[in-house]
Amino acid sequence: MFSLSSTFRYYFYNSATDMRKGFDGLCGLVHAELGRRPVSGEVFIFVNHQRDKIKMLHWEQGGFVLYYKRLERRTFELPRVSSQGKTCQISWSSLMLMVEGISIEKYKQRRRYFINNLLPAS
Repeated sequence: MFSLSSTFRYYFYNSATDMRKGFDGLCGLVHAELGRRPVSGEVFIFVNHQRDKIKMLHWEQGGFVLYYKRLERRTFELPRVSSQGKTCQISWSSLMLMVEGISIEKYKQRRRYFINNLLPAS
């Protein structure tokens, strides 16, 4: 069952990844390349060079979960990231658009009202 939701933080790895890597290999990338803890509960997203395979690594209570999708046609449209870092944080909605193959041209996200804006600064 797909147990990911908008409550998690998603980190997209900006380099092509060897899709033969399993749990241990991807954990090594997260730790060595991204400087993050694989057991943090964050979701790490990896795409191969041809952009037709995607893996998501996530720690849940009791162990790692690895989501894997291979496209039979076309490629994943990757999020735009700055060339400075090896990773970028992406939103749940951006991940879902990428996985489902939905392309939005001339995308502009409008400002939204959040309850956190009303809370006094501490």
